[in-house]
Order: sequence, then structure tokens, then C-alpha cells
Amino acid sequence: MANLDPHVVGRRLRDLRTRRDLTLADVAAETDISVSTLSRLESGSRRATLELLVPLARTYRVTLDELVDAPATGDPRVHAKPIQAWGAMIIPLTARRGGQRAFKHVLYPEARSVPDPRTHEGYDWVYVLSGRLRLVLGEHDIVMGPGEVAEFDTRTPHWFGCADGQPVELLSIIGPQGERMHVRARPKGSSPAS
Repeated sequence: MANLDPHVVGRRLRDLRTRRDLTLADVAAETDISVSTLSRLESGSRRATLELLVPLARTYRVTLDELVDAPATGDPRVHAKPIQAWGAMIIPLTARRGGQRAFKHVLYPEARSVPDPRTHEGYDWVYVLSGRLRLVLGEHDIVMGPGEVAEFDTRTPHWFGCADGQPVELLSIIGPQGERMHVRARPKGSSPAS
């Protein structure tokens, strides 16, 4: 971290804050970092330390690498870029276009609590990781908890959001129209439990 240019980091911090329509006072209240320290970080007159960057990354909902716009390290793993859309942070888990694609969603209650059902081509499979998910699907209005799964044709008007004012994390796999997930409940050849 010592070799990162404080002016580059400062511009990145200012950009993240202004894109989220936050004031320095808003960020100070969220992170317990003083307004003057935040101002010096953004101007490049103070070098960022890990103790300052961790709460800022949490507030801006980005990784530390994204926060400082770190160069690629040659790491072969896929580092998906989160997308802020529809009141959620959506992280693509597959890079290919077409076929089935996987995403992780983090839904925020302040933006995802009023149903607004939509339709589009495809077939969706949704798995709740944490929180309570409200799924409005056609005439159904369902609340799902961790470990529960729903699968549906996305031509049916649908919407999902927070059921109880708390964030929700979920995985979704969406495929072309008619391409369903095939989930095995038990190994092939075994009989159901009596």
C-alpha cells in the first residue's frame, strides 16, 4: 500500500463518494473518520492506511482493490465487477454471454421494498443466502428464507426485494427462455425415504 500514489487514491475516494451523492459529513458519520481526515485523503495530502480504507470500502460497498483502483496482479481468478442497479449490488459470477449465467445479489431495503413486477425473456432460479426475500410472481406473494429456492419463467411478471427491512443476499441463475435448472434431490438410483 505504501507505493500507491495518494493523489490517485484521493481522486478515487472522491469519485466513489460523489457518485453515491454523499457529503464528507455523511461519510464521517458512517465511518467514524473525521471530516478533515477524509478531506485530506481526497486531496491526496494524507496517505491512506488500511485502518482508514477498510471502513471506507465497507461504506462504498467495494473491495479494497476497487477502492484504491489497484492494478491487476496476474491472479488467474475472475474478479467480477459489481453492478449497482435496481436497488441492489449485483455481482456477475460467470463471464460468458448466452446460456445460463450466475449472479450474486445484495438487496438493500431502502430501495427494494415496494413491488414493481416486470417481465423479460429467460428462466430464473433464485436461492436465498441470508435475510428474508419477498418474491412477487404473478398472483403469488411469497416470503422465502435462507436455503429456500424458487424457479420461474421470467415472462411471468415478477419482482423480488426485502421482506422485513433488512438486506437480503441471494444467488440467481438465469438462462435463455425455457432453459430450466435441473436439481437432483437424491443420488440416481436411490429410493425416497419412507
